[in-house]
Amino acid sequence: MIKATLTGQRLVALFLLGWVLVNYPILSVFDVPRAWFGIPVLYLYVFGVWAAAIALMAWIIER
Repeated sequence: MIKATLTGQRLVALFLLGWVLVNYPILSVFDVPRAWFGIPVLYLYVFGVWAAAIALMAWIIER
């Protein structure tokens, strides 16, 4: 029972972290007219946060 509660709390914390990372003030930092390897920095940031959130969710659930 304690493990399920701890997993739930970690998933909620990850959700809140993801929400903060894609919210306006932080997202606006990466909205610059530059590109890395031809891909805009904003797209790299959004997809990087998205991929990291999925990886962390999988890691939390598998633990």
